[in-house]
Amino acid sequence: MTSDPITHVLVPGTFDPITFGHMDVVARARRICPRVTVAVAESLGKNGVGTTFSLDERVALAKQALGHLDGVDVQPFCGLLVDFARQIGAGAVVKGLRAMTDFEYELQQAGLNNRLDPDLESIFVMSNPSYGYLSSSVVRQIASFGGDVSEFVPPCVAAALKERFAQ
Repeated sequence: MTSDPITHVLVPGTFDPITFGHMDVVARARRICPRVTVAVAESLGKNGVGTTFSLDERVALAKQALGHLDGVDVQPFCGLLVDFARQIGAGAVVKGLRAMTDFEYELQQAGLNNRLDPDLESIFVMSNPSYGYLSSSVVRQIASFGGDVSEFVPPCVAAALKERFAQ
């Protein structure tokens, strides 16, 4: 096990789409560490359902939403998270927790990641209470019915959702 200080962390997710909750976790990770990589996963989506936005679209939206944060980079990735973390030199994975169900899932993932790479730390930050109810799937559902999602996502994402569901 290494005892070197961690200067680069990874905030992974599907970000379909990125929300103010995700952005809060990234900003808080940046307060903890000088360098943050937001890793947008190439994913079939949750529960085997495809994503609303392509990988390139999700990366572009995340870059636009997070562009104001110094020390934050957004990159796509596929494959094992531990391999990507090694590739970019990240020493920890930062995940936001909203509820006990998040904790149970993330604890399992952290345990698996530890088995695959014992030097990769897992850091959990509690959700800001104002975002505790917020998820990408809820935002997509509201947007799919023509609802206003501007209080949940940045303007670039609200516009992209409006355009996507207008089709």
